[in-house]
Amino acid sequence: MVENNSDEDEGSARWVLACELRRLREASGKSLAQLAEDTNYDRTYLHRLETGERLSKLPVMEALDAAYGTGELLVRLWGLARLDGFKDKYREFMKLEAKATIMHAYASAIPGLLQTEDFSRVVLSSVATPISPDELEETVAARLGRQETLQRHRPPHVRVILDEAALRRPVRVPGIWHDQLARISEAAKAPHTTIQVLPFSAGVHSLMGGSLWLLWMADGGAVAYLEGNRSGELIEEPEEVEQYRLSYDRLRDEALSPSDSAAFIEQLVEDSRP
Repeated sequence: MVENNSDEDEGSARWVLACELRRLREASGKSLAQLAEDTNYDRTYLHRLETGERLSKLPVMEALDAAYGTGELLVRLWGLARLDGFKDKYREFMKLEAKATIMHAYASAIPGLLQTEDFSRVVLSSVATPISPDELEETVAARLGRQETLQRHRPPHVRVILDEAALRRPVRVPGIWHDQLARISEAAKAPHTTIQVLPFSAGVHSLMGGSLWLLWMADGGAVAYLEGNRSGELIEEPEEVEQYRLSYDRLRDEALSPSDSAAFIEQLVEDSRP
């Protein structure tokens, strides 16, 4: 059985994943030390996965699936388990995000889908209420886990309008900021991803201070998700979604073209070299 789980946790996807990790290892006859040698992950870390104390990142689950010959079983369980840490509305949004065929976003800060691990760690550790190192790593892993959406066999078509402010506010470590800008520049070159910059010259607009996500599903249905610093709202009413789509289209008209945006970001990458 998994240790240190409350009755409330028992039966959650995270609890199921932890139980399955331990069952698979015991069925294989391997010790934690042997598994650590096979996967190149620390035995203490692997133990904490089996007790449910930690939630890993995608590459760890891929390595364990390979070690046990379980196809994508653990990757799929991990995909469900990482949803446990999010609030209800955001959890529902992430489920829809994983099924979306088209994703449009406006962001006043660099969104998780485009963040590097180091940048994400800096941003998440800057919250007003300090969190423990373990909690920080859990949150970083969950945020980066969203990027799996862009790596699937048929990734969605993604368009992100980044406010210029997001690209002008660096973190204090120059190397981390340079790598983050380079990550955005590289993402813009992907065949399914378009990134545009909304310049300061566009002036004030209705979406300032937050972010907007518009998701379209294979059946033609669409939802909107509005996100602020401390809250999020999932919108499914077609008429309201349409209004936010019109707001988004107006911002797209004011944004730099994809090619001009790419040149703008590449210049920032050069200027940020340590």
